[in-house]
Amino acid sequence: MQNSSLLFLSLCLQLANPTVQSQGNSRTVENSPGWPRFNGPNDNAKSPEKNILKVWKKGEPKVLWEIPKGEGYASPAISGKILVLFHRTKGMERIEGINAVDGTSLWSHEYPVEYEDRYGYSSGPRASPVIDSGFVYAHGVTAWLTCLELETGKLVWSRDLKKEFDIPDYFFGKGSNPLVFQSQVILNLGGKDNACVISLNAKDGSTRWITRDQWGASYSSPVIATIQGQEVCLVFAGGESRPPTGGLLVIDPRQGKTLSRFPWRSSNYESANAVPPIPLGGNRVFLSECYEKGGVILQFTEDFRPEVIWRDSAINLHWMTPIETKGFLYGVSGRHQRGAEVFCLNLKSLELEWKEPIHWMDSLIGRDLRLELFRASFLLVEGKFLCLSELGSLVWVDMDERGWKVISKTQLFFAPGTWTLPALHGGLLYVMQNETDRQSKSGPRLICYDVRK
Repeated sequence: MQNSSLLFLSLCLQLANPTVQSQGNSRTVENSPGWPRFNGPNDNAKSPEKNILKVWKKGEPKVLWEIPKGEGYASPAISGKILVLFHRTKGMERIEGINAVDGTSLWSHEYPVEYEDRYGYSSGPRASPVIDSGFVYAHGVTAWLTCLELETGKLVWSRDLKKEFDIPDYFFGKGSNPLVFQSQVILNLGGKDNACVISLNAKDGSTRWITRDQWGASYSSPVIATIQGQEVCLVFAGGESRPPTGGLLVIDPRQGKTLSRFPWRSSNYESANAVPPIPLGGNRVFLSECYEKGGVILQFTEDFRPEVIWRDSAINLHWMTPIETKGFLYGVSGRHQRGAEVFCLNLKSLELEWKEPIHWMDSLIGRDLRLELFRASFLLVEGKFLCLSELGSLVWVDMDERGWKVISKTQLFFAPGTWTLPALHGGLLYVMQNETDRQSKSGPRLICYDVRK
């Protein structure tokens, strides 16, 4: 990640300060599978919701409510009418239960945190809260892991993993999302004595198993996949180390046994793995890092031996989750804001169909500007891509192997660091503005938009 670029500054000089949209009256949230963790109910950035508005008129999508938020890049988690917001404010990491319909506070739990980002980014939590079976799990920027009751916010258990396992701060603190699987919380730990991955009992926080490996904790999140008919946990490890080390661990999630190990990490010291491993079916997995090696597709044999069947150093995703649909993989490659390009990879032929910036002209304060998605986040909804650019543009895009077409667009706000994947729940879209809006001067906030037809 890079500080605000000259490109962003030049755009800022062309903008004035329009008024903030007024809040609207909220409506009842419809039945929804929820948004239990940052990549949604199926952990793949795909939403099963229907009847979502895709063509916006002036003033749409409508703001239902907004609330201030503190530091951090965590996505919200949602179950029923409870949204969980995880952020840092006044020297405390705070886990809050929010009414997802109207934004009112239901409960909060907080604890002191001492951490300052060495590169000048936000010093709040990177990992998003996870909701499972009526409980909330939150992994803080200093590896403080907390379990709360979803309905009440009551503390169930907590562990100071940094202290217990002597975990270093790494480049940007701790940032790997927890994974809840069969009554256990799995976490890319990166602690002393090669404690790379840990499993905790979800009910009481006790340790179940530890997978030991020299690879440290990355900013990627563990995922469950099926390879050779067996459920496995994929952990794309690799944090700050000299020399830099990291790669994919395939782990038996019941025992913590390492089934396979594939090195994939830049040789540059200031680098880290951040993109989740993407199961592709057919015993295949996609990995990408943005500093040197780029993208790779592995195919696993019956004995879990990884074979490289495709690689391309130019498919170098920074942190966004690429999306597979209809036999194609879509994502954003590029380390920096300038030069970021959207790509379409044919997963059958393993040929790149296209790779280019998605752009459009917009009129802001009487000036015509070329805007792009830059290093955007994608949600797949009803076969279309809902994209949030890192500067606050919300764009519906139709993509296939032939190319792309912008369906609808709006500028929600104009703020850098919009790197948090939105959440979609019951026809309501929840967007994190992580830095001050250069137009309205509004500080960081969580905004709820109505995107129902």
